[in-house]
Amino acid sequence: MPKPILLGYASRYGSTREVAEAVAVILSDKGLEVDLQPLRKVRSLDGYRAVVLGAPLYIGRWLKDARRFLSRHREALAKLPVALFTLGPLKKDEKDWADVQAQLDKVLAKHSWLKPVASELFGGKFDPAKLRFPYKLLVTLPASPLHRMPASDVRDWEKIRAWAAGLARKL
Repeated sequence: MPKPILLGYASRYGSTREVAEAVAVILSDKGLEVDLQPLRKVRSLDGYRAVVLGAPLYIGRWLKDARRFLSRHREALAKLPVALFTLGPLKKDEKDWADVQAQLDKVLAKHSWLKPVASELFGGKFDPAKLRFPYKLLVTLPASPLHRMPASDVRDWEKIRAWAAGLARKL
């Protein structure tokens, strides 16, 4: 029996979890066994044949759960096929996407040992009503890029599903 794929995610407000769930459905529909887990709950990579890791960027950084996961499982991840997806841009304009891609490139450069078989940047979701400290403070500061920013959801579900379908062939 083939080993399962770990689909691990870090999510603060649930948006990345929703994307991870959609990717898991597509991979399962393609005949792959998927174990969907929050990264903070993963203790070992023994028994997995590949890893798909999803995390959002917040102010140019992956969430702490994602950073800890990479640090904790560095040796095992270096031996497995790994795919990454990152949620980031909150607007549809090209400048926002370019800025977030540059931030993601810096994050990935810090983990140069990681050689993903696939990596994709997806739009994110922003709901100021759900924010907790310190991000709630950012929407009140006039100098903040989040100042008075309205709620948005720029996740492209068609792109997400297409990426997941292509990913099934790579894993």
